[in-house]
Amino acid sequence: MLHRRLMWAAVPAALFSLAFAASAQGRTELLVYTALEADQVQAYKAAFEKENPAIELKFVRDSTGIVTAKLLAEKANPQADVVWGLAATSLMLLDKEGMLQPYAPKGLEAIKPTMRDTANPPKWVGMDVWSSAICFNIVEATKKSLPKPTSWADLTNPVYKGQITMPNPAASGTGYLMVSGWIQMMGEDKAWKYMDALHQNIGVYSLSGSKPCRQAGAGEFALGMSFEYRANKTKRDGAPIDIVLPKEGLGWDMEATGIMKASKKQDAAKALADWAVTKQANELYAKNFAVLALPGIQEKLEFVPGDVEKLLAKNDFNWAAANRDRILTEWSKRYDAKAEKKPM
Repeated sequence: MLHRRLMWAAVPAALFSLAFAASAQGRTELLVYTALEADQVQAYKAAFEKENPAIELKFVRDSTGIVTAKLLAEKANPQADVVWGLAATSLMLLDKEGMLQPYAPKGLEAIKPTMRDTANPPKWVGMDVWSSAICFNIVEATKKSLPKPTSWADLTNPVYKGQITMPNPAASGTGYLMVSGWIQMMGEDKAWKYMDALHQNIGVYSLSGSKPCRQAGAGEFALGMSFEYRANKTKRDGAPIDIVLPKEGLGWDMEATGIMKASKKQDAAKALADWAVTKQANELYAKNFAVLALPGIQEKLEFVPGDVEKLLAKNDFNWAAANRDRILTEWSKRYDAKAEKKPM
């Protein structure tokens, strides 16, 4: 009799386990391609899945240029369901190839008009702005008697020879927004002359936008050309750096969200696009970036000096997207000798 009672007592637990397994198996798995920083992905994923327990996000993550190239290479057989946290200029390239599904997420009307595709419904919607910044190692600079720069022009001073690291624009969206920004601010001829002079002081062109700031923070280089999120976090984590926002203006791009037209999981993809514009999502973006697509949420990043939004250079996104291949071809021809090689 006792055995029978124990047997029946075990049934509800067994049924619960089966139900849980069935529920887990019934979750929609959404493949997301992203250039979000690795230390941002987990927080975003956890918050979304808490609100959408029937959907599980799987991420393919790399630098902007590498993710963009992968998406374009897969055009004939797309793998991703959603692109979340990739440069708007990259999403424009995907749109040009007819790869994006038009969709107006719930709450779109609250998003800044300047931070979304102008089509109706839009093919992509912005999340936040990321902009160029310089990480300047105070300790290394003192050892080597290096002055603190205040402008892009200062970086061509021969005193910095071999002391600067910068992202490779062919691999990194941060690198490309710098190059695109210089060309738009200076004009093509002056910008290439500027980059020729800057090249003399470059130690290496890294494969990611974060790495130069990490290298500067660790003292491998005195100056790392990076972006404001990574600069702020590196200083918050205790690195002996000052953050410089060059006075001529900052190159910038938007992180954005788009749904892949080929996805067979459109409902789940739309759920992510909807969540990506919510106040909850923007409060997470606000921990990392100084300018958001949803007004009224962002507070100043603690270690970033000045008003980032006021320093953003004029940026023609259509021009930056349309001229990307031409600019990267010319850049590689001139400067690839110092580019970091991707590990085999």
